Amino acid sequence: MEQYLTVILFGGFIIMLILGAPITVSLAGAAMAAYLILDKNPIAMVQIAFTSVGNFPLMALPAFVLAGALMEAAGISRRLVDIAEHLAGPITGGLGAATIIACVFFGSISGSGPATTAAVGMLMIPAMVKRHYDRSYASAITAASGGLGIIIPPSIPLVIFGISSMGLQPPTEAIALHGPFASVSIPKLFIAGIIPGLIIALSLIAMNYIISKREGYKGLTDNWSFSEIGSVFRRGIWSLLAPVLILGGIYSGIFTPTESAIVAVVYSLFVGFFIHKEMKINNVFKSLTTTTWITGRVLLILFAATVFGRLLVEQRIPAIIADNLLHMTDNMYLIWILMIVFLLFVGMFMETLAAIMIIVPVMLPIMYMLGADPTHVGIVVVCVLSIGFATPPLGENIFVASGIGGSSVEQITSRIHPFVLASVIGVIFIAFFPQLTLWLPSLVGY
Repeated sequence: MEQYLTVILFGGFIIMLILGAPITVSLAGAAMAAYLILDKNPIAMVQIAFTSVGNFPLMALPAFVLAGALMEAAGISRRLVDIAEHLAGPITGGLGAATIIACVFFGSISGSGPATTAAVGMLMIPAMVKRHYDRSYASAITAASGGLGIIIPPSIPLVIFGISSMGLQPPTEAIALHGPFASVSIPKLFIAGIIPGLIIALSLIAMNYIISKREGYKGLTDNWSFSEIGSVFRRGIWSLLAPVLILGGIYSGIFTPTESAIVAVVYSLFVGFFIHKEMKINNVFKSLTTTTWITGRVLLILFAATVFGRLLVEQRIPAIIADNLLHMTDNMYLIWILMIVFLLFVGMFMETLAAIMIIVPVMLPIMYMLGADPTHVGIVVVCVLSIGFATPPLGENIFVASGIGGSSVEQITSRIHPFVLASVIGVIFIAFFPQLTLWLPSLVGY
């Protein structure tokens, strides 16, 4: 019966999804069916699920979600958008470029794609429409840029990838072929995400410039006003200090990513209540409610996906897939293209965190066999899945931008394809040149 386990796991999972079951129920149901068929004790399934959320790094998840919500309530995100607008200045399509830059800024304190889209979109979509940008275009560029929120550190998906990959040791065959592999850690993943995030942002800015030139979208001003830039930087100094404090503390070794998330919460409360004086008690309770909802949903998926992934590894399904793939081709570039296309497809239908937890046990052993660095693999996976926020039918950022900007999902989708293409080109560039990802971690001793 064990030879049919792959069909039972994936077949049961897909059938339940088609029937409309939530992804957590689909994963857990398929895993439970496999446990019963293998005559395993179902209590072990509960023990594995419980252990999966008992590690220290996972505590960063609710703290970063809460920090992002509090920073929006504290007025930090609005000031970051003001800085982005003034930096864009006279550039053709300046407000579009400012939207992308603002998403980079907000991504450095949020770690969430939809949260970045919502925070930046509420300010930038009306501003672009006022400057005679097409409403659907304004919504499309915001939705496409929101995906930067999960690439620029701190990133919730990078935390989940780190936790998922730490339990997967390189196969002995891979070590025999390529020697020892570098270790994976969440701080290393955070550092590695900076340059790839900026590459994706630059690809979006380039596409915005090309389209703006064609459509006649002008810059905000005739030239840069350094006095105004200086003024907006002074007003937003406390907002700019947020990512410096969070990331600087992690990279300097003062505190761990989990501790930095708690620091970010305390910093947000301090700035909101005592510096900007925009924080209200109601905002705190609303942020706590949002955090509880998002974290609870993610942890339920993590419960089920961990058990699902453990069954895959125990039955050597990833190794079998890797062996079959390597028999087809051992060309690293071709395999990266296949992986990117596969991940793009998955991102269209599956939530990012669930996709990471399901795919990592299958994909990482394959890439180990090819000698790929696991940190580089993690960055490419997250970069590709970030595009899924802007591709229907799931396309969470499209729905968020639609709700904020007033354009229909169909209208936004018709304008978002150039930005999806630009992001894909950026990801291929990152995948083909690992040093773009690994240079910065090596510079600080990883």
